[in-house]
Amino acid sequence: MSADTLSSFLLLALGFAFAGALTSAFQAWQERPAGFGLLQQEELSKSLAAVPFLVFAAPFIIMRNTLRGRRFERRRFEFVMMATIIAGFWSLMSGTFVMMALRATGIVA
Repeated sequence: MSADTLSSFLLLALGFAFAGALTSAFQAWQERPAGFGLLQQEELSKSLAAVPFLVFAAPFIIMRNTLRGRRFERRRFEFVMMATIIAGFWSLMSGTFVMMALRATGIVA
């Protein structure tokens, strides 16, 4: 396995871990699961404040909704596979941004 491949896998895992941590913290704080419904709140300021949160929490939310849909709604395998690819790519980009932020602050060398 090349160094670039290993780096990509680690960034993918970092993205999913960060998304999971964000949604778990949100659920502990709000006592309800995070979802894309946060964008449909009455106040525009609350909806706009939810955008940065959802940008990083989306991979976890997508996978949670996809797996629940597969189990309870019997969604087709193709739909589940496409959602997994989208969440994985999103997680890779999110993990890359988090790593760049950690390097910029000097936390990671």
